[in-house]
Amino acid sequence: MYTEVNEMPDVTKEKLVADFRVVVADAEALLKATASDAGEKVVAAREKIQASLDVAKLKLSLAEAAIIDKTKQAARVTDEFVHENPWRAVGISACLGLVVGVLIARR
Repeated sequence: MYTEVNEMPDVTKEKLVADFRVVVADAEALLKATASDAGEKVVAAREKIQASLDVAKLKLSLAEAAIIDKTKQAARVTDEFVHENPWRAVGISACLGLVVGVLIARR
């Protein structure tokens, strides 16, 4: 099991961010719907949910920042590789194009 957001694969992070957004939006909607309820237990539950939402939003921001950083890093490394090895990059691109073309032609 992963212990930190930075250790998770990027695909999982993106799915987590999307799922987290849905949960946060649902929880905020629930808080707004129960805003008029004034019972002691409801108020305590709302405060607990609000605290959890604040933590969730912070973690969501951290996960998004990690995804953005990794994406920028990958783009930077790719750009450096292409500039250092232009003909190799052209060859790799041509091979990938050929493979994609063969796969599409099979359909």
